[in-house]
Amino acid sequence: QVQLVESGGGLVQAGGSLTLSCAASGRTFGPAVMGWFRQAPGKEREFVAEINWTGPSIDYADSVKGRFTISRNNTKSTLYLQVNSLQPEDTAVYYCAASDYGPLSGRNAKKYAYWGQGTQVTVSS
Repeated sequence: QVQLVESGGGLVQAGGSLTLSCAASGRTFGPAVMGWFRQAPGKEREFVAEINWTGPSIDYADSVKGRFTISRNNTKSTLYLQVNSLQPEDTAVYYCAASDYGPLSGRNAKKYAYWGQGTQVTVSS
């Protein structure tokens, strides 16, 4: 089992930035892939970004490319999402997830077996 705990969400003005973190624990070996998804009120959960836990593969949703940066610290077993130039449409609960299917999940939430509880990001206009 893998436990995931997100932090770093909050309320920011449009154009602002946040750094989301996700601490992983509970297993001696790492997952194959970790990613971020988000869910806005009344909408389905959507893919944001994912990263291979040991290799260079990274993928971003088109809507966040150039504004968001996913990274990892293997020593700390922590995943990060740097979110810049935030817009009101980025308002959502952001979830961290872990998958044992590599090198990447192909933006497929069904391949992620482990999920955090989510952290709220609210962007005011």
